[in-house]
Amino acid sequence: MKLLLIRHGETPGNVLGQLDTDHPGPGLTELGERQAEAMARALANEHIGALYASTLIRTQITAAPLARLHTLDVEVLEGLHEIEAGSLEKLTDHESHKRYMGTVISWAAGDLDRRMPAGPDGHAFFERFDAAIARVAQRSARHQHGTVAVVSHGAAIRTWTGLRAEGADHEFAARHALANTGIVAVEGNPDTGWNLLHWDGSPVGGLALADPTAQDPMGRDVASP
Repeated sequence: MKLLLIRHGETPGNVLGQLDTDHPGPGLTELGERQAEAMARALANEHIGALYASTLIRTQITAAPLARLHTLDVEVLEGLHEIEAGSLEKLTDHESHKRYMGTVISWAAGDLDRRMPAGPDGHAFFERFDAAIARVAQRSARHQHGTVAVVSHGAAIRTWTGLRAEGADHEFAARHALANTGIVAVEGNPDTGWNLLHWDGSPVGGLALADPTAQDPMGRDVASP
């Protein structure tokens, strides 16, 4: 199975640099809506058999143009939501960004005991994200879907791929930004494992759809200031 892990379009929280992980979360900016439309057009030739989004509404809005293009329903699936920021929620300062991203990248390195301040540890994140991906894979096998798209979140996609996909690791995940509507493609299944096919960190549709002024902590190279 080919799995397309797609980050949602730009949100007001991304523009402000907020660690914004609470439910239901914000919608998209005007640019975010254009990013979602461009993402759908870019994937017009993909034979996508099923489409999933997280319980945060920004992913569902992002998935909508792709659903229309491929005549699919967007299935909202528990477990695909962003990594909870705990006591760092809504903070915008660099130290909070660094602490959040440093924690999740440590999980990608295998340090699952480390805990987000007043939030989950890595075991909790991988338990629920792995379970969601396993459900996607099971349904894909049952319906013989060759390609499935999942619209999720920047930190969640980077962290999961960094630990679970051959061809990526925590250093790769830290160095490679994932901008809004960036796509990570992996192939495999939960039993045999996953291989990284490609990591398109820029917005699908090109840099004309990027927002260089946004303070988005989830989309940056972790080493960036």
